[in-house]
Amino acid sequence: MSRFRIDQILSRHGYCSRSEARGWVRAGRVTVDGTQSKDPTARVPLAQVLIDGEPVERPEGILCLLHKPPGVVCSRDKREGPNIFGLIPERWSQRNPPVTSVGRLDKDTTGVLLITDEGTLVQRWTSPRHKVPKLYDVVLNRDPDRSLIDLFASSQVWLPDEAEPCLPARLEITGPCRVQVELIEGRFHQVKRMFATEGLEVISLHRSRFGDFELKDLPPGEWRLLPMPPV
Repeated sequence: MSRFRIDQILSRHGYCSRSEARGWVRAGRVTVDGTQSKDPTARVPLAQVLIDGEPVERPEGILCLLHKPPGVVCSRDKREGPNIFGLIPERWSQRNPPVTSVGRLDKDTTGVLLITDEGTLVQRWTSPRHKVPKLYDVVLNRDPDRSLIDLFASSQVWLPDEAEPCLPARLEITGPCRVQVELIEGRFHQVKRMFATEGLEVISLHRSRFGDFELKDLPPGEWRLLPMPPV
């Protein structure tokens, strides 16, 4: 059974810094196999540790699905305004490594956003070679021509200052000024820029699916934990 230092456990999972661990131990906040810990450097089985009477939170790693609302950014830079990390438990940002979003959504874009502290998952779901599909519900400033269906699927949409055309995208017209677009790329502002090449403006943008992940009944601004997949 693997053993870890108590101060490392507290720091790794975002409870406190390693230098603060001694204070937590002195305050009786850490028990090991039912016995109050006295030494923050002791190596103990993670499964036997309780912190404030609770097991260590998600020792296998954090993976959560957030319904991103409008008006929040995916950056930690407070100068850019409210961010997604204010919508989830603060302790997740203190983990080592801290949680991060899997890709980003624009400030005014809503929908599915995954958050994790597992870098392997970030790489798996954002790397272009994995071609993870993303489905967007789009409202445009006017009705699109049906010729866009074939154009988007043709690999002939060129974005300004890009060296390669966009990969094929599936477009479905769902109503007046409304379409769904499925992409397997994640270029900067890609959906908006693709429509802009044809003189169309995106009025609202909502990501309804990311890979196999969907919001279902999750309200805007809320999140739910997901099982960690094999990494």
